[in-house]
Amino acid sequence: MWERRSDALAPRRVFLRRVGRNLLAAALVVVVSLSIGMLGYHHYAHLGWADAYVNAAMILSGMGPLATPETLGAKLFAGTYALYCGLLVVFLAGVLLAPFAHRLLHRFHLDREAGKRAP
Repeated sequence: MWERRSDALAPRRVFLRRVGRNLLAAALVVVVSLSIGMLGYHHYAHLGWADAYVNAAMILSGMGPLATPETLGAKLFAGTYALYCGLLVVFLAGVLLAPFAHRLLHRFHLDREAGKRAP
């Protein structure tokens, strides 16, 4: 999937395919996470689907919930989901930045190797 240390820099087409694949994977994780949040708010907080969507989307985006959980189950779910979403933001940032970081570091490595061979 990724070029090795001794390989040349991947063509732009390959790089853009990697970026697109990572973007698609991140979008899929967001959709699954939003669905989990909606199901949890619907089940534990007894919210309608629209309110469950809004609360899950607000927490997933880092804004915080709109409805205050009333039951113990809803409070436990909201807290756990908020922790999960906080970690998810960091994870998705890594997934989205990985192709750029890899290309940049690979280019630096190639420049350094070319400098060692220069007379």
